[in-house]
Amino acid sequence: MNGTRRGVISDWGGVLTPPLLDGIRAWLDADRIDADHYYEVMRPYFEGSLPDNPVHALERGEIDTAEFERDLAALLRSTHGGPVRAEGLIHRMFSRFEPVHDMYETLRAARRSGAGTALLSNSWGNGYPREHFATTFDTVVISGEVGMRKPEERIYLHTCERMGLAPEDCVFIDDLEHNIETAEALGMTGILHTDVESTRRALARFLASEDETEHQPA
Repeated sequence: MNGTRRGVISDWGGVLTPPLLDGIRAWLDADRIDADHYYEVMRPYFEGSLPDNPVHALERGEIDTAEFERDLAALLRSTHGGPVRAEGLIHRMFSRFEPVHDMYETLRAARRSGAGTALLSNSWGNGYPREHFATTFDTVVISGEVGMRKPEERIYLHTCERMGLAPEDCVFIDDLEHNIETAEALGMTGILHTDVESTRRALARFLASEDETEHQPA
């Protein structure tokens, strides 16, 4: 790679795993939880309309995981008439988030080309399947471990600092548009992930030198 060293920052859920909705739906089915009711009670949390949002606090590591599980289980409704089991709820929720190996390999290829690579993920507890992290990333930033969360600007800047790069020299890959918007406001190149192939093409354009970019087809 010629010119300025580049950095590639990637989200985890929905980028390095199948879509979030697919994984959540699998958990709801497996735990026999009323899906319509789940989306209804969780909407204010995900829309960010709640003051002192417990999801945001969990992602920053400000509240205990077991406490969050108890509070969430109390809100949910089962389809079998019994209570929703709180213990291990978050682990079960994310147990179907299998790795998308083609995306990991795309990031490894970027790393082999000389780019710095980082994971930047909002965590619900820190129980990530980390077996692929060491071969893929130079640095791993988990929201609950650093007390910050996306889309707060400071966690993006912290990640760039850990990589030793300026935001302008980094691309940020995420499946959520509001997370991309903050990255772009800081000067990063944003890639809204929808599938591996389109992300791979966009990443290749970003990593190419100016001369190579001029000769690439649109």
